[in-house]
Amino acid sequence: MQSEDGVLQTGVGRFADTPARYRPALKYPRNKAGQLAKFLGPAFVVSVAYIDPGNFATNISGGSKFNYTLLWVILVSNLMAIFLQTMSAKLGIATGRNLPEMCAKVFPKSANWVFWIVAEIGAMATDLAEFLGGTLGLNLLFHIPMIYAGLLTGLLTYLICYMEKYGQKPIEIIITALVAVISVAYILEIFLAKPDWAQVGIHTVVPMLPSGGAVTIAVGMLGATVMPHVIYLHSQLVQCRCTDNSLQGKKHHLKMEKTDIFVAMNIAFFVNAAMLVVSAAVFYKNGMVVETMQQAHKSLEPLLGSLSSGAFGIALLASGLSSSAVGTMAGQTIMKGFVNITIPINLRRLITMLPALIIIAVGINPMDALVLSQVALSFILPMPILQMLSIAKRKEYMGEFVNGKRTRVFGVVIAGVIILLNAVLLYLTFTGNA
Repeated sequence: MQSEDGVLQTGVGRFADTPARYRPALKYPRNKAGQLAKFLGPAFVVSVAYIDPGNFATNISGGSKFNYTLLWVILVSNLMAIFLQTMSAKLGIATGRNLPEMCAKVFPKSANWVFWIVAEIGAMATDLAEFLGGTLGLNLLFHIPMIYAGLLTGLLTYLICYMEKYGQKPIEIIITALVAVISVAYILEIFLAKPDWAQVGIHTVVPMLPSGGAVTIAVGMLGATVMPHVIYLHSQLVQCRCTDNSLQGKKHHLKMEKTDIFVAMNIAFFVNAAMLVVSAAVFYKNGMVVETMQQAHKSLEPLLGSLSSGAFGIALLASGLSSSAVGTMAGQTIMKGFVNITIPINLRRLITMLPALIIIAVGINPMDALVLSQVALSFILPMPILQMLSIAKRKEYMGEFVNGKRTRVFGVVIAGVIILLNAVLLYLTFTGNA
């Protein structure tokens, strides 16, 4: 519901329908572990966007072509992600609104309609990639024809999203469990691959761009890692924990959320790095260049055994299902926040499924569709970053949490780097050099 001042409240449990300022202060457990447990969750939901099927394709390609040399790109991407997701969470905690709602408050109505259209295109482009990933996972694991695997993926992601009727916590538990599945699968992959750990350590911290197309791969890994829909979504996910609106309560909330972000984003870093490390240790070592996930799955079995190829398929399926569900949740936040429109979850799931099902039905290569979706996101990504930077520097909205000068400069630098890299990616794509 909305409070008297128009703030959308999404709290769950006993005080779900009570405006935030009338709710009692959250009773924190005395021990730190108990306190943290109350706040863990939102960043784990967000983190699946950083280990989605698009990351699988890019990291595997990078590892098979350039060995361990691009690991540092994943580290830099992760640092950017931590900064941007922290800023999104801070905006949500400080204002009591999500980013689209704040845009509706700050910017003209006509601008917000444009913001909504662009953001929805981004959410649909993202969902296309995630949906295709889940479909490929089912196809690789169980040999289900692609069209039926697509329908089953739609049903499974709908069931995940349906659990939201019981509150946000069940969704967080499901998504966290799927992230755990992906992580365990890649722990197994690394154990079987036996990489050169000395080289892994060196290339994680030493920047290097070998010739032969490494720039294109690096731009793709760095420029397309941060997803616009989760910048919007994170500011919404923190709302159900905004039960103490005192300055002290908000500061404590932000402190706990920073820990949540640090843990979740570094798990995402580990998974992304593991994808590249396994690809380098298995494919590069054997002189194989792998361009698609189907190739990766088939090639792992003769090199590492069926256990490894099975783990890869399970990780891809978990990634596709979880990130597709998160994309649907983000779409709801975007539509409600910018233009105050709500549509039923099942109708929204059907709408976002259709593009992927059409691509599968007419036989378009899923990897080609994945590349096009990343190009679309390259256009869209700067918008939420610049919106967030514009609002977070204004004390009348952020209060004590307003961005300081150093934070603003750092944010502008990150935004500039991402915009520049996406411009390079677009140039390379349209000139045929990608």
